[in-house]
Amino acid sequence: MSAWEQRWHPLREEWVVVSAHRQQRPWLGERVDTAAPVDVPRRDPACAFCPGGARAGGAHNPDYDAVLVFDNDLPVVGPDAPTALDPVDAPFRSRAATGVARVVCYTPRHDLSLARLPLDEVVGYLEVLQQQYLELGAMSGVEHVLVFENRGEVVGVSNPHPHCQIYATNFVFRTIELEAQVCQRHLKQNGVALLEDVIEAERRDGRRLLFERDGALAFVPYFARYPYEVFVAPRQTRPSLAALDRAELHDFARVLQRTLIAYDNLWQMPFPYVMALHQAPTDGQPHDGFHFHVELHPPLRRPDLLKYPAGPEIGGGNWMNDAAPEQSADELRATDPAHYRGGEA
Repeated sequence: MSAWEQRWHPLREEWVVVSAHRQQRPWLGERVDTAAPVDVPRRDPACAFCPGGARAGGAHNPDYDAVLVFDNDLPVVGPDAPTALDPVDAPFRSRAATGVARVVCYTPRHDLSLARLPLDEVVGYLEVLQQQYLELGAMSGVEHVLVFENRGEVVGVSNPHPHCQIYATNFVFRTIELEAQVCQRHLKQNGVALLEDVIEAERRDGRRLLFERDGALAFVPYFARYPYEVFVAPRQTRPSLAALDRAELHDFARVLQRTLIAYDNLWQMPFPYVMALHQAPTDGQPHDGFHFHVELHPPLRRPDLLKYPAGPEIGGGNWMNDAAPEQSADELRATDPAHYRGGEA
């Protein structure tokens, strides 16, 4: 590839500028400490998410031994959001932000991560997320179920206990709203789902493909915005995680966990990321062609350097990737399949 190249991101309908030669540019700014924390206990008495922990709302967790789900004590949306809002003058508008916010602790162990769990526990965790999507999506007024995990202090996680969050809202988050529109249009025009086209193109090219099983695969997308961005997707078009059958779910769990192991093994450290599940809205509208997948957005471009969204991204609205997706895929693919810190022990 050339030193300066624009690549079209079909799911977001935007151009990404790839300038791989900038990865090694001199850096005199801030460096971040992402070293593995030492002596992390299996259970932290002060942790609000550990078994028996006291949460912000005053409740205490049960002495759980698998997956724990509870309503967020400080939710970003709520079922009792006020609907009688103060009037505003045009062009201003407002509306209630209703919904349900939940926390999912996927292990009682304070010191673990998805990368180090036994595979059957990863599958069990995904099964809980399937149930949550169906339950929350069926609630009156819930138009979208967003599942996400923030891992690492550099992405703003407020509690290091392994967990994800769920926002079931009376609106569809903008990225998913656009993606649903684009996918429906592509299917109508081309007779095939957009992400199936992307997956087939990635498999033909091969350079960015990471890990693959019969029912799922992981790849650094051609149009990656972050240096080590990864998509994990089922091979067949499914609207949500809940639509995966048992075999597909097991394959998906294996590929997802292998990807997370590759992240940690790349630089022998707990790799920070934002992981978002892209699932079809639950607003009762047809979303033909929507292909469920997980997007992993790691903020690091080197072991101690962040990829800072700055002038071009925040001010200009176009993303700049300092690394070639092909090179990033080579690095991740070359990692050992066994986690550098071992499994759950």
